[in-house]
Amino acid sequence: MYIAIEGAIGVGKTTLSRLLASRFQADLLLEVFEENPFLADFYADRDTYAFQTQIFFLLSRYHQQQEVPLALTSGNNLIADYTFEKDFLFARLNLSGDELETYISVHNALAEKLPLPDLIVYLQAETDVLMQRIAHRDRPYERNMDQSYIENLNIAYSGFYNEGHTGSPVLRINTNQLNYVAKEQDLDWVEKRIRQTLKLHPYQTQFFNKA
Repeated sequence: MYIAIEGAIGVGKTTLSRLLASRFQADLLLEVFEENPFLADFYADRDTYAFQTQIFFLLSRYHQQQEVPLALTSGNNLIADYTFEKDFLFARLNLSGDELETYISVHNALAEKLPLPDLIVYLQAETDVLMQRIAHRDRPYERNMDQSYIENLNIAYSGFYNEGHTGSPVLRINTNQLNYVAKEQDLDWVEKRIRQTLKLHPYQTQFFNKA
């Protein structure tokens, strides 16, 4: 079983992936974004460094995603804290013109070679909540994060996963009021939602909405 956790910057993808790994006896596939040498410059000057940043991420994510079939042969489940398709979502936000056309050509050639998750868990949160979480984790290159960029990214994610998304099934979870680090019952609730969606025992047929 292959589950991917998705959502905008700061929503808690990696944290949830780590917490769920033991509950689903799953290996982890975590994005290695810190290795992108253009990332800090991109946040300082997005127009100048968008193409370099995006192409580096595209190839890095592709090489990581090539490991998925082998990982699944181990007999364990797999949980990733991103999907390959997110790369295209960011590219549409940050690129335009010839750069976007070039990117799309490379992306489409690579994407057709990769397996899709059995389920995408899309974590949602209001932009103010995302900004609070970004500030709390205090990554140096995110300290001057532009709220308008996070707002546009949040809108892009919402449109992508709520308006005609095709491919893997999507489970949408509003995380505004969730704290699955401090409250085990919140983590229990998320786990049960996933089990319900995938029909993995033990699961219940109905849950109260925590949104």
